[in-house]
Order: sequence, then structure tokens, then C-alpha cells
Amino acid sequence: MSPLITSSIEMNSMNRAFLDTNILVYALMKRRGSLVDHRTEIAEQILCAGGVVSVQVLSEFCDVLSRKFRVGWSAIEEGMGAISTFCGTAIPLTAETHKAAFAISRRHQLRIYDSMILAAATMAGCATVYSEDMQNGQMIEGVRIENPFREIS
Repeated sequence: MSPLITSSIEMNSMNRAFLDTNILVYALMKRRGSLVDHRTEIAEQILCAGGVVSVQVLSEFCDVLSRKFRVGWSAIEEGMGAISTFCGTAIPLTAETHKAAFAISRRHQLRIYDSMILAAATMAGCATVYSEDMQNGQMIEGVRIENPFREIS
């Protein structure tokens, strides 16, 4: 896990971006000697600026670290603490969130999981979603998708 400096920036959701799981993974996992180093630097800056996450993002974070990277639960818990420090309380997933996500999926032909991210971001009042998994620059339901790693080849 990377040591993070506590940010004293207080912003409401309207000024903060919604962070997809990959931003958190890159920010909190360091793997030397690969492109991830550049992505880690970018992701750390984004996380330290504060953001909004949902329970879905936290669940995916735990799953990726435990299954893909075989990180122990204590280290995952430490990462969750860092996320909480910078992002505050996660946005809950509700039946209302799912209904909105279903409509987004239908309208824009997106996977339901991506639509859940967009629905949670919209409901939290975020104008931007940082993600490398969705189409950079696309505007969906008033939320702009931005891939902060798009310049890294």
C-alpha cells in the first residue's frame, strides 16, 4: 500500500469527481518497473484531491485486490481506510440507483455495472467520472467520462 498524505481539502460532491475502481487500485497498489508507475502517480493525485465512490466501487476494490493481486485482508482494510479519508462515506446502492442504471443501460447500450457507476455519480451530483474502462470524453446523463491515463501508451 502506498503512504498517502492526508488532504485538508473539503469539497462538496459537485466539485469532486466520481472515482471508478481502477483509479483506487492504481493509487493504492505499487508495482515497480511497469506502466502502472505512471498511472499510480496520476491516480494518487486524483485520490488525494478527494472524490466520490459508491459501495459498488469499494466491493470491486476488495475483490480485485484479494483475488487478482492476492493482497491480505489487513492491507485491504488499510486501503479502505485511505479511501474513506479522501472520499468520505461511500454512496449506497439502492433500488432507485439500480432503476436509474437500468434506464442508462437501455438508453446508451452500456453494461449494467458501468451504468451503476454513472447512476451513482449522477445521484451524487458529480460532473465527472474518472475511469479507464469507459469511453473517454463521452457525456452520459450530464456526466463526463474522463480517462486520466489516455496519454499513456
